[in-house]
Amino acid sequence: MINDILIIARKDLKEVISSRGSYRSGLMYLLIVIGVMGIMMPLSSGRIWLTEPLIPLVWAWFPILLVINVVTDSFAGERERNTLETLLASRLSDRSILFGKITASVIYGWGLGMISNLIAVITVNVADPGPKFQFYDPLVYLALVIFPLLACLLMSSVGVLVSLNAPTARAAYQKLSLVMLAVIIIPTLIGNFAGEKIAQQLTLIFKGVNFIQLGIGVALVILVVDGFLIWLAMQRFKRARLILE
Repeated sequence: MINDILIIARKDLKEVISSRGSYRSGLMYLLIVIGVMGIMMPLSSGRIWLTEPLIPLVWAWFPILLVINVVTDSFAGERERNTLETLLASRLSDRSILFGKITASVIYGWGLGMISNLIAVITVNVADPGPKFQFYDPLVYLALVIFPLLACLLMSSVGVLVSLNAPTARAAYQKLSLVMLAVIIIPTLIGNFAGEKIAQQLTLIFKGVNFIQLGIGVALVILVVDGFLIWLAMQRFKRARLILE
């Protein structure tokens, strides 16, 4: 089953890379994304990118946006290209297809985020060399690994559910973008307009809080939600119904 999942994931990753006209154009786009996340933003921040944990953590949501491009194409794109029926008629099991689609989007978004984080370390150390090579605080780096992974899995699970019922990839993208608007963009705008007041309130709320325990608790909640959404996607994924559609 694992091999079948990897087959689907590899197929989807190749398709999303070549979707920008050619495989070369797709690779150039990936390099641009890595350049922005791993070079430009760390250069603008300097050494505080590695010393102030909030800066890389704030930008850790960016890989979620990358997930949307892949997951909205997972089933809606296949339906639009008239390749869904061929895929469903293959020997691959329902779970292999479903998990392969989710895996592809997670690898794409989370993988680019991890590569960018490591390149950011090199960028900062080369641009602003200190007495010794500096890296993220271990707990910060652990958070940069775990939370984007859980968030990408969350968005992938939601995206698969949306893509299963969307007639086109564009329609699925629009629906998922509304979710992103509500969950991330609107709170960010509110934070920008009332940043100081919110910061003061958060300082009072989190005063004396054990952030390690809080992080573990939040991660467990997201993990439970991820598990529920994946289970729901498994229940909604009906091969016979999708073929008839």
